[in-house]
Amino acid sequence: MMIISYAIAFIVSFLIVYLAIPPLGKLAFRLDFVDKPQQDVERKIHRKPIPLTASYAIFAGFIVTYLFAVRGFTLQTGAIILGSLLLLAIGTVDDWYKTRGKDFPALPKFLVQISAAVVVYAAGITFSGFYNPISGGFVNLPEWLQFVLTILWIFGVTTVINFSDGMDGLAGGLSAISAVTLFVVALAKGQSESAMMAITLAGVTVAYLRYNKPPAQVFMGDAGATFLGFILAVIALDGAFKQATVLSLFIPILALGVPIFDNLFVVAKRLRGGKPIYQADASQAHYRLLRAGLSPKQAVAFLCLISGCLSLSSIILLLLQV
Repeated sequence: MMIISYAIAFIVSFLIVYLAIPPLGKLAFRLDFVDKPQQDVERKIHRKPIPLTASYAIFAGFIVTYLFAVRGFTLQTGAIILGSLLLLAIGTVDDWYKTRGKDFPALPKFLVQISAAVVVYAAGITFSGFYNPISGGFVNLPEWLQFVLTILWIFGVTTVINFSDGMDGLAGGLSAISAVTLFVVALAKGQSESAMMAITLAGVTVAYLRYNKPPAQVFMGDAGATFLGFILAVIALDGAFKQATVLSLFIPILALGVPIFDNLFVVAKRLRGGKPIYQADASQAHYRLLRAGLSPKQAVAFLCLISGCLSLSSIILLLLQV
């Protein structure tokens, strides 16, 4: 019966996004809320204006399905929705600035992203500790460390998914692979609510990919990418990280491996070069692959293949029960 519920959640979330994106795209052109390639010739691959409104379809598809699926409004549900709305709002402002050829300051984005993470922590979705494989006892971390690690994880995943959104189909593809992996992990651990969130997120990302695969017809902008990263981080905290052993802490890290490892490299490179970590450039893996001679489709396929391999590694770790 539960499998049917997951299938329904996937189909409903998929349909909401699939049906909502076209009219939102038309609205974007009327409002001039479109990504213009001439504003950033180094990083823009497309050559015509693209609507930036997919984020609202993704948000609606996930939240509506999630609310019906969990059948009840809890403090944690409210925190997830509030955090999502904060990111959607600041992301929209950032995207609007970009449509006007301007850069929105990094500090307000940083503060809002931290605030969204704090809201989730305050509702009780935290990284509280892990099981010691030697003694078998649970190591409960000090509260201050729980707070720091929870905020760092949510902020970090939110940021790396956003940084990965630089090529048609890439952030959506990586998010879909990660969501399916976290669904399998939650299912194996008997965590039904995390599994429901993960399969719902898989539904919205697959529907988005229908319009974002190369050549893209629509973008989700910062608003959508930060939302996807935020939800993936919350799913991992509420699922894969819960009651984990030392080695199985790597399961969600591997599930999100490509954006995490790539952007750790990017941040280190920017810091070494004395650049602000929020300053956009062409140092991510997908741009490096293009410079190496791959086509955009090949670069996306290669990174999704690597992501799939890392995700399989995380599932193997789960099956080994280490």
